[in-house]
Amino acid sequence: MNVIVIGCGKVGTALASQLVAENHNVVLVDMSAEKLDKVSQDIDAIRLVGNGASITTQREAGIQTADIFISVTNSDELNLLCCLIARKVGHCHTIARVRNPIYSNEIGFIKEQMGVSMIINPELAAANEISRVLRFPSAIQIDTFAKGKIELLKFKVKHEFGLDGLSVMEIDNKYHCDVLISGVERGDEVAIPDGKYIIHDEDMVSIIASPENSAAFFRKIGLKTNQVSSTMIVGGGTIAYYLARLLESMKIRVKIIEQSRERCEELSEKLENTIVIHGDGTDKNLLIKEGLGTVESFVTLTNIDEENVFLSLYARDNSDAKLVTKVNRLAFDELISRMDLGSLIYPKYITADYILQYVRAMQNSIGSNVETLYHILDGRAEALEFRIRDESEVTSKTLMELSLKSNLLIAAIMRGGKITIPRGQDRIMCGDTVVVVTSQKGLHDIRDILK
Repeated sequence: MNVIVIGCGKVGTALASQLVAENHNVVLVDMSAEKLDKVSQDIDAIRLVGNGASITTQREAGIQTADIFISVTNSDELNLLCCLIARKVGHCHTIARVRNPIYSNEIGFIKEQMGVSMIINPELAAANEISRVLRFPSAIQIDTFAKGKIELLKFKVKHEFGLDGLSVMEIDNKYHCDVLISGVERGDEVAIPDGKYIIHDEDMVSIIASPENSAAFFRKIGLKTNQVSSTMIVGGGTIAYYLARLLESMKIRVKIIEQSRERCEELSEKLENTIVIHGDGTDKNLLIKEGLGTVESFVTLTNIDEENVFLSLYARDNSDAKLVTKVNRLAFDELISRMDLGSLIYPKYITADYILQYVRAMQNSIGSNVETLYHILDGRAEALEFRIRDESEVTSKTLMELSLKSNLLIAAIMRGGKITIPRGQDRIMCGDTVVVVTSQKGLHDIRDILK
């Protein structure tokens, strides 16, 4: 598809990189030639200097033949104006990044009256992601397929689980929970394991299962499965506001520590059941005084990555809280991922992923049948959700009879609302939703799983 991306900040660049990797034709537009020059040459996109709200610039970018127009500049109003003009000049779907909470109650009106196809709020998306892991604190990361009926969860293997030295097959035989171990990260190594693969303590293991079966598995190995009852948030920005609202609705006790008195007063007015503390969240004595030692989760949401990292490290050593660490800059993500900071939240990645899911859903209408795609195992593998619409060579045989590509697992099948972790004698049928985990990039159709 032909895609125009306005704004080459972190989100715009991440989007362009992913879209190019998925074989879309991308034009990246920004008013700053310097910003465009800094975009990696590995991203095979056309770079255009210009104002995305200009009709001339949009025509030069190819708006007449564009399938999707995405505006992710730092200005909500500019993003909406760009999309409005794109709708008038072209005939494409439009996506706008809109961050101000003021607009959050007007999304329906904006989409209907202005014709914007999708509005993404990065802070609200990040808050939703955090609330999901606080609902299930044993998991470091949770991604969902089939509208939440299938989950991909990552957790760290600890000595007390009793999994060290067991093969994947032995774990399956021991616990009988109908979960599939779909990926393992061990130091710099990643693997899509077969039944003989041996699990060790400190491994980061990804499993695929229904929510009920994953919860049963975690209970059997001794991991906590119920949501946290309390959380402490350091930093009172927009994500903190959205997160507190979500956690209040989940009956979780919330305490926010914020340095700005004015912001504290604003949050106190907007949040009915949240305790807002005016103070420096990096003050160790204040954290201890406000209950760091007894709180069940600790979320760092300041605007400074280094503060978030050090706060989480301090909380790790002084509490048993579930840790959530927000990271904005992506340059050191590999280093940060090795530091045991609990669940890492990258708002820029989350925003790009939400937009990419919409793009893929659009692509389905013109032939592809990938419904959802997540990057897993440190970005070196993918978990894809396929919707099977037609009979093909994939549906004509049992799984053991199919000649599948290497490093590929058929991880789950949903049929009639029922989730199955498939075995060799199972087969894929029309109407199924199928989850595939693979290190083979570029799968667009279920038939791509075959050699």
